[in-house]
Amino acid sequence: MTNVSGHEAYNLLIGLVAPRPIALVTSLNLEGKLNAAPFSAFNYMGTDPAIVAVGVGNRPGPAIIGKDTAQNIRNRREFVVNIVNEVIAEQMNVCAIDFPTGMNELTEAGLTTTPSSVVSTPRITESPACLECREYTTVEIGRSRIILGLVISIFVRDDLLDAAGPYVKAEKLHSIGRMNGLGNYVRTRDSFFQIHRMSYEEWLKQKGRPKDR
Repeated sequence: MTNVSGHEAYNLLIGLVAPRPIALVTSLNLEGKLNAAPFSAFNYMGTDPAIVAVGVGNRPGPAIIGKDTAQNIRNRREFVVNIVNEVIAEQMNVCAIDFPTGMNELTEAGLTTTPSSVVSTPRITESPACLECREYTTVEIGRSRIILGLVISIFVRDDLLDAAGPYVKAEKLHSIGRMNGLGNYVRTRDSFFQIHRMSYEEWLKQKGRPKDR
């Protein structure tokens, strides 16, 4: 299929680039009003420095107007990515509703907030982990915005952290992933399997080949 429309491309991409982690982003507008919205166009892009990317489309319609999250981040230059697991999956979905102006998504979803460590935007108390971010840059491409956030503080609930690494106990985090635009998600509970990353020497041995001279 070629020459697909933006709507068609969206429907196809969100079903093919999957599963995708979900960033439940909290942000503040210039008046200090809190906004919460989920985005599954989300991933980490680097570790030194730590960078995450969030894709945020514009509002529907011919005008080029960013969604509240994009506008808040541009104005305040900060945001918090709250990690979504099974426990808050339904509340995350409530935050995706286009509520009328003046309604608080978190209140309607039954979620609460806790002050963040560094940024002024609060994190979601019920989220098992969060990334406090400052806007590094925003790239506008057509009707989409790619927001790159510099991670300046990371919170992980104590029972989900292995201090040896530190590592996240992913098998206990129970993250969820979005699969398409039809309301399909996946659980990670009891679904882990491991694949050992081989060295070149191990690969040669497995193939029965001698080492390069």
